[in-house]
Amino acid sequence: MAYWLLKYIFLGPLLHLMGRPKVEGLEYVPSSGPAILASNHLAVMDSFFLPLVVRRRITFLAKSEYFTGTGIKGWFSRWFFTAVGQVPIDRSNADAAQAALDTAQGVLGAGKLMGMYPEGTRSPDGRLYKGKTGLARLALETGVPVIPVAMIGTDAVNPPGTTWLRFGRVTVRFGKPMDFSRFDGLAGNRFIERAVTDEVIYELMGLSGQEYVDIYAATVKNGDGSAPTNGSARIPETAAG
Repeated sequence: MAYWLLKYIFLGPLLHLMGRPKVEGLEYVPSSGPAILASNHLAVMDSFFLPLVVRRRITFLAKSEYFTGTGIKGWFSRWFFTAVGQVPIDRSNADAAQAALDTAQGVLGAGKLMGMYPEGTRSPDGRLYKGKTGLARLALETGVPVIPVAMIGTDAVNPPGTTWLRFGRVTVRFGKPMDFSRFDGLAGNRFIERAVTDEVIYELMGLSGQEYVDIYAATVKNGDGSAPTNGSARIPETAAG
């Protein structure tokens, strides 16, 4: 109930006012049954604008820190992120990664929509970064379609590092569902999972118009590497070939 109250009564009207969302390709989202909505990630508000324009409820996996706070602030954080359809996961080790996949499988097994960010974290500079293969593993193990989604303009309405919204124009662009049934039985093959991931990222690049950077966004954020300059960005090899 809280999810729908926030969407239609409290938070939704504010997002419509601030972002004036434009939606393209909504017909590609199934009216029933499981699917993975694979989106680029520009701002925290991606997880709010995407559910705003889709009639069905969308579940996201969220870092556990949102649910472990104390006091009134911690209680409100847990309530809010639960209300907007987010499920806590621990991202600290390999066992936690498997637990996250198990949770996502449960969501899809119940016939629901799963929202995922292949980049794993928000883009540090508005470009599209190398995808992590967890999404591919989930798609191959469950056999559900992957629907690419480009979020455009959310970083203007909700600039990274800020908590206040600004007026802007958000576009949510859905692509055609992607079917990976040709890889049935190959979940766990790291080459196949990389190929599937790159194919999804390639679709997102076309939908969003972003420049692709062949490095993980988290690597750049952690200071373990530097993103290539404009002249050295390239298309994922497996997706292009």
